[in-house]
Amino acid sequence: MNPFPAVVIGGPPHSGKSVLTYLLTRQLRALRVEHYVLRACPDGEGDWSQEAPPERVRLLRQKGQFSQDFVDRVCRDLAQRHLPLIVDVGGKPTPDQERILDQCTHAVLISANEAGLKEWRDRFERHGLPIIAELHSVLIGEDCIEAEIPVLRGQIANLERFTGVGGLMVEALAQQLQCLMTYTDADLKTYHCSHAPTELVVDVDHLAWWVELPEQQHWLPAYLARALTYAPKGTPLSIYGRGPNWLYAALALHAAPHQVYLFDPRMGWVAPVTLHCTPAATADAVAWKIEPFPTHTWIELTPTQPYLDYDDVNGTALPALDPSHGVVLSGKLPFWLLLGAALAYCHHPWLGIVQAQQYDECIVVMSRDAAYQPGACFRFRTDPHHGTTIGSMTQER
Repeated sequence: MNPFPAVVIGGPPHSGKSVLTYLLTRQLRALRVEHYVLRACPDGEGDWSQEAPPERVRLLRQKGQFSQDFVDRVCRDLAQRHLPLIVDVGGKPTPDQERILDQCTHAVLISANEAGLKEWRDRFERHGLPIIAELHSVLIGEDCIEAEIPVLRGQIANLERFTGVGGLMVEALAQQLQCLMTYTDADLKTYHCSHAPTELVVDVDHLAWWVELPEQQHWLPAYLARALTYAPKGTPLSIYGRGPNWLYAALALHAAPHQVYLFDPRMGWVAPVTLHCTPAATADAVAWKIEPFPTHTWIELTPTQPYLDYDDVNGTALPALDPSHGVVLSGKLPFWLLLGAALAYCHHPWLGIVQAQQYDECIVVMSRDAAYQPGACFRFRTDPHHGTTIGSMTQER
């Protein structure tokens, strides 16, 4: 039996599940509760859907369809979880999709009406899931806690996208989850890092302290150059912890050609997928869009299925790009795929990574050209009607 809890957040469509999930994970991070959010519905959403500008979210969100294969993969990853999980499921699961609930350990129920609460209460009871919270969501109003034991009950208000602010109920539920997810950050980190495949482990939290990143401050590109002096260049390393995609890519390229590993909460320690470049590459598990510029080639990678599997991608091909130009990598990708793509294009003069939250700029993560230093930010001009890049980059200093 897996020792880590998996708490599913369930309720009818448009009840606020995704926003609640985002607010909870932010609160748990502030409480230093090590966990991971597994979005077990093929809607393409993540933290970026709450943090990126609304017009970018509309472009990136990819509404997919449930399939038996999708459900099989979610159930597999739930069963072999390596961290406490918060599980975000769809609002209208079929009996086959309800297999996901059998892999969970606890439930949070949220609905805008009593009928939805009853429907999901019955569903959780059928699968033997103890309910730790029942929340009535309203668009306008105030949070109100009616009971805290044995079940947290009450009203939760203003679950709107892009606000990033949680109220009284979010704080109360986060405290409940903190008690349930009893593993301390230090205990989990010690356990996982002791099983790392390499002698050198880069703990992202410790790295933030080492580069003197201010407390509770998001990683900023200005700290990247110093971060890359933490380990000797060309040293095998393992990366552990929560950090931006460009930081992970820069560390992997700093270690190249030696092996790098990252800790994935679904799979444990894993190497980036191995990808190769060829002019004859055809889209399969991953598709792409390419746009050439005078100094670089912009490429956006897009998974062709809602729940991308490591083995489906490992060993496949990406399109060869102009080797005399830099490469700007874009796309909403798991880190093991992003790092694989970055390593596949590491022979280019320089490489930049785009974050969904900063949709109009890339961060240089590797360069053999003095004009493009790691940590430099290049801002794009974006067509507001189509979301396509239409201009060249200018370096911010």
